[in-house]
Amino acid sequence: MNKGMLIVVSAPSGCGKDTVLAELFKINEGVAYSVSATSRAMREGEIDGVSYHFCTKEQFEKMIENNEVIEYTNYCGNYYGTLKATVNDLMEKGKDVILKIEVEGAMNVKKMYPDSVLIFILPPSMKELERRLRKRGTETEEVIAQRLSQARNELSCASKYDYFVVNGELSKAVEDLNTIILAQRMKRERNIQLLDEIIES
Repeated sequence: MNKGMLIVVSAPSGCGKDTVLAELFKINEGVAYSVSATSRAMREGEIDGVSYHFCTKEQFEKMIENNEVIEYTNYCGNYYGTLKATVNDLMEKGKDVILKIEVEGAMNVKKMYPDSVLIFILPPSMKELERRLRKRGTETEEVIAQRLSQARNELSCASKYDYFVVNGELSKAVEDLNTIILAQRMKRERNIQLLDEIIES
């Protein structure tokens, strides 16, 4: 069994990455989410180890100090991050681990895991991205403007990624993302052992 890959997926708000990934999990059983850790309190209905790995602020800071966290952020006074042990355990089991994180976190992951695959989900156009943000009907004009400005900043970093997937038509975006993962699994360097086994058979 080959060791799994680490796959980073990023996209500006409104690009539909959550929907694309939800559909991917329906068709590809070889991929898995990494359950994040957080220092915030557990909410009703949440399960430790399923919703998040819950810990105290002090425990999280100790994990950062001990280099046990791949990437993290502090949001509203609480830490959120990806545990190295969780990712490594899933990869050892042959699962391709998907991290849905921002650009800055993605660059940190690439430094720690040079073999990781970085995929950026793009909107068909900025006009379409704006339309989608407005369609939500949950944000003010000021917030929409902020999100569009942030999207432009994130898109300026997209050239550092390995692959682009345009989310114009959902089914096509899901198919493209799955194709990238399958192609990466079949790369020569991941299958040298298979070649040796065939030669010796």
